[in-house]
Amino acid sequence: MVNTEKDLEQQFTSINTSIQRVNIPPPQPFFKTFKSSLKETFFPDDPFRQFKNQSPSKKFVLGLQYFLPILEWAPRYTFQFFKADLIAGITIASLAIPQGISYAKLANLPPIFGLYSSFVPPLVYAMMGSSRDLAVGTVAVASLLTASMLGKEVNASKNPTLYLQLAFTATFFAGVFQAALGFLRLGFIVDFLSHATIVGFMAGAATVVCLQQLKGILGLQHFTHDTDLVSVMRSVFGQTHQWRWESAVLGCCFLFLLILTRHISKKRPNLFWISAMAPLTSVILGSLLVYFTHADMHGVEVIGELKKGLNPPSYSDLAFGSPHLMTAIKTGIITGVIALAEGIAVGRSFAMFKNYNIDGNKEMIAFGMMNIAGSCTSCYLTTGPFSRSAVNYNAGCKTAVSNIIMATAVMITLLFLTPLFYYTPLVVLSSIIISAMLGLIDYGAAFHLWNLDKFDFVVCMSAYFGVVFGSVEIGLVIALPGLQPQVSVSMLRVLLFVTRPKTSVLGKIPKSMTYRSVDQYSVASRVPGVLILHVDAPIYFTNASYLRERISRWIDEEEDNLKSSGETTLQYVILDMGAVGNIDTSGISMLEEVKKHTDRRALKLVLANPGSEVIMKLHKSKLIEGIGPEWIHLKVGEAVEACNFMLHSYKSASGPWPTKTKSETQDNNV
Repeated sequence: MVNTEKDLEQQFTSINTSIQRVNIPPPQPFFKTFKSSLKETFFPDDPFRQFKNQSPSKKFVLGLQYFLPILEWAPRYTFQFFKADLIAGITIASLAIPQGISYAKLANLPPIFGLYSSFVPPLVYAMMGSSRDLAVGTVAVASLLTASMLGKEVNASKNPTLYLQLAFTATFFAGVFQAALGFLRLGFIVDFLSHATIVGFMAGAATVVCLQQLKGILGLQHFTHDTDLVSVMRSVFGQTHQWRWESAVLGCCFLFLLILTRHISKKRPNLFWISAMAPLTSVILGSLLVYFTHADMHGVEVIGELKKGLNPPSYSDLAFGSPHLMTAIKTGIITGVIALAEGIAVGRSFAMFKNYNIDGNKEMIAFGMMNIAGSCTSCYLTTGPFSRSAVNYNAGCKTAVSNIIMATAVMITLLFLTPLFYYTPLVVLSSIIISAMLGLIDYGAAFHLWNLDKFDFVVCMSAYFGVVFGSVEIGLVIALPGLQPQVSVSMLRVLLFVTRPKTSVLGKIPKSMTYRSVDQYSVASRVPGVLILHVDAPIYFTNASYLRERISRWIDEEEDNLKSSGETTLQYVILDMGAVGNIDTSGISMLEEVKKHTDRRALKLVLANPGSEVIMKLHKSKLIEGIGPEWIHLKVGEAVEACNFMLHSYKSASGPWPTKTKSETQDNNV
């Protein structure tokens, strides 16, 4: 019996010594851990990396270029770029002028302020923005929010001066809030706007905007100020005796024309200019029709006189001492967040198409400064609308100079052409708004959410029905839970943990097939030419943007380390997804962006150990086909073996590792 116990004890000791124990990370000084936490929270994109090992004068120049990106790309600007930007700028100006007038009416502001808002803000953004494709201007959702929130306090018809002052004040505070988010590196707040909530809220707001335009289509003089479906329908069908058939026929005809041109442009992308020119063409045709038929004498309302001249200063109109100041601040913050979410999302989308990156914090500063400048020059809230930016992209813009061209065209209109809009019928403006809003109701995205993530679909529909059957504010509460004041310090701590998940580099434990963090295990060694990253949390909309930036920085640091040590160049990036219990639609989009980022750098993305929920959604989103089924492995060790096999096989063959072509490199330098 004693011999048996000794044998068992020896076997247990032998097995125990052969197993790698879980190491406790060595204690770190408080200042070091605190500094690391601050860096990961506020500087995930490592903005100071470019300042390393630079002279003071070079740092000063880089600092100026950070806040004024035009100083970086302007010296490389060519006449070929100018020709492309000139065509794009004139094209988006033809869309910006009628849309500006239309959206100003939607915000219960005089139409001329829509033109003012398409002049100064684009000039500011051209100097400070980091997107080449974003076309700046007013947007329907922000205009609707302005009218809805300010209209509850001040009637725009009875007290237009005070209403206008509050609109300027709301724009000022929206700009201050946006710029503060950028300067304080608090962009992760916008990350709480998930893809699902944005789809639902935008579709709901678009539906409400379309319903509001029934007033103009039917030629009604009196209309409800409520935005919910029931109130609007009651107002419409309660005044059937006041419907104007002339206005309805005219509106339906122009709406059909606008929808038809948009359909043609979708079917034939090279004919994008047809859809872009359609709003201005509708304004011209409508004005001529009213002028020659005297339709304004038969119930068709027209814009009337528009004041000539450039933007008058409005800094003295900012109502800081008004009893309605808190309403203006609330309106500014909420519309500012919505404008940021739309503008940054649009900018990132087109940046992916052209394979370049935009800085989210730079964009926040640019949006903030252009709205602060706009509030002092008779402008209300502006951002980067999708429709105008899509036209700018399809027109072949190369830089933000297209915004300068557009602003110049608006300036010429303000100085010389405003009298031509006197006979423009309001029903045409309603048709332009409805046509633009139909593009925001993304049925395909809703079906995609249903197939990919049922919970995201429920969130999307909740935001949609909250806006349509409740109010814009109810929809905002659903879409923007982070704006509620009841968030405690403990909740904020949890939110920070969720938005900043742990990522680490893995290395191989000697004499085993185990891979663990190189920070936790000093014996773990990195695999030459392969970067293994472990993501230690589910990937949701709250952390997708951070993980994209963090993975990009890991790649930058690994390439710098390999370059300085003269070792094998980086060729593979393995993502260990063993701890990623789930992933939502925003996370899928993040992986797609990482895939494009690695492709641009001639790297191969490999996934290891994805869970059942993750692999199911990767399959439904078709991302498996993009990555390649052969590059998704059950274990990290198997992924490394596959990479090593391919790496050694490729080394034995002749020819260098594939790199970007010269034309791709030149295109990404501007």
